[in-house]
Formats: sequence, structure tokens, C-alpha cells
Amino acid sequence: MSFSTHVLDAVTGRPATGLRVRLEHDGRVVAEGRTDGDGRIKGWTAGPGVNRVVFDTGGYLDDTFYPEVVIAFTVRDPSAHHHVPLLLSPYAYATYRGS
Repeated sequence: MSFSTHVLDAVTGRPATGLRVRLEHDGRVVAEGRTDGDGRIKGWTAGPGVNRVVFDTGGYLDDTFYPEVVIAFTVRDPSAHHHVPLLLSPYAYATYRGS
């Protein structure tokens, strides 16, 4: 049940470096850290069922309408990799299931 994310800053067109992220499962924080120089976090483990990945966008962007972005996703196949990318700007964000 590996998990990764990639955050891109749509304003600068560059990776969102140093953005705080945490992964939650069953109401508990199971991993937390910051995106690397390429805007990525990898090697985390998501649990079966519903997980939440929380992005501290208010700590990254100077002026944002969304102080945090929370994306809930379901792990149904424990052998599958789960990649949840985020495209971020001060007044909008987008995500999808990546590979």
C-alpha cells in the first residue's frame, strides 16, 4: 500500500518545495514530512480503507483562499501503489489518481 504525492505550484510552474504534508488513517497521523526539491514525497504507507492526505497550503503560499487541502482516498487493493498529485495555486487546486 505504498503512497506518494507530487505537488506543483501552478503560479511559478515549479515543484512546491518544502510544503508540509501529513497522511492520516483511522483518525491517526501515520506519516508527516515536507516535499523534496522536486515537490515529491514517496515511500509512505497508506492503510486499507479511507486515508486522508493533508497539505499545509497556508504555510506554503503567502496569500491563499485554501489554508489546507485535504484529499480523502480509498485503498481497496493493498498491492497497488497510490499516487495523489496536487496542482496548487492561491485560489484553486486540482488532483487526480496518478500512477
